[in-house]
Amino acid sequence: MGSEGPAPVVTVHVTGFKKFHGVAENPTETIVNNLQSYMNKRGLPKGLILGTCTVLETAGQGAIVPLYQTLQSALSKDANVPNSNRVIWVHFGVNSGATRFAIEQQAVNEATFRCADEMGWKPQRVPIVPADGGISRLRETSLPVKEITKSLAKMGYEVTTSDDAGRFVCNYVYYHSLRFAEQNGIKSVFVHVPLFLTIDEETQMQFAATLLETLASIY
Repeated sequence: MGSEGPAPVVTVHVTGFKKFHGVAENPTETIVNNLQSYMNKRGLPKGLILGTCTVLETAGQGAIVPLYQTLQSALSKDANVPNSNRVIWVHFGVNSGATRFAIEQQAVNEATFRCADEMGWKPQRVPIVPADGGISRLRETSLPVKEITKSLAKMGYEVTTSDDAGRFVCNYVYYHSLRFAEQNGIKSVFVHVPLFLTIDEETQMQFAATLLETLASIY
């Protein structure tokens, strides 16, 4: 006993989005901006490092360069942390019609935007990554989404597992992130949250913090 060396560390990087058509105040921008101080107050569980917290433009092509820069620079920072081969990306997006949290199981290689994104792009039935093949190609998270959902539901959160991240920017970013995760031996998951009118800010902050703790404990 006692010779196992230091416990492995899980580093979690988080992204949210700015405002977009029909959503003047995106709750995920608030969650991501406040998460570091919220987690510090709450106390980070042993073995969990909260890495970068980034708010992305709600845009597809136009936001991909900053997304990849964020993914890549976080990866090189992580390489300097001992035992930090466990990296999880958690992307938060809003579903303004939702009444509960949804943990997304997969993303599809299709961009069909119902309205133009914040940079004016409105693709229809376009493959997100042409090299991956057609628009029906799926990528799934390697995290145990059902187990995570069950665990959060037991703690009293209104949460469900979802197989449909839509076809808008959320799905677009998730697809790229899952592909990046697979290439780099890390993990990625996308979570849709409701508006603060539906589930208040404090509950959403608690949910985000509990989600990170749950991820660190099951990895």
